[in-house]
Amino acid sequence: MSRDEFVERFGGVFEHSPWIAERVWERGPGGESESADALHAALCRVFRAATRDERMGVIRAHPDLAGRLALAGSLARASTAEQASAGLDRCTPDELVRFRALNDAYREKFDFPFIMAVRGVSRKEILAAFERRIGNDPACEFEEALRQIERIALLRLKEMLP
Repeated sequence: MSRDEFVERFGGVFEHSPWIAERVWERGPGGESESADALHAALCRVFRAATRDERMGVIRAHPDLAGRLALAGSLARASTAEQASAGLDRCTPDELVRFRALNDAYREKFDFPFIMAVRGVSRKEILAAFERRIGNDPACEFEEALRQIERIALLRLKEMLP
């Protein structure tokens, strides 16, 4: 496939960060796009080799879980589906208040959104992880955010490729 086709197809795997797919293409895509695991490895190599500011940009591109964008229906299609799969589109009013408070506290502490691969996880499990992780130190949570982003990317790729 051409560069434009490759970026069009895989540029959204990492939230609003087509530059990762562009760099994989520039390095000479071989058989990476034949399997989710191979392409994931190539994309993650580029992601991990990026500057801290670039990686922070990917972190900050993620929406809050059960946040204002989700409530307004303004998320990217993949994010909408992922949040819905965890039932975040069916939060009770009390859960929405709790998510909003945790999102605000988390952003205040870390200066980026809480990120978790939520596909197949319940709202209760997400809230428990939120409450546990908010106690992490910034360096630990930065690394956890990167791991979660990579997990989200793999889940997205597994929907696209064998």
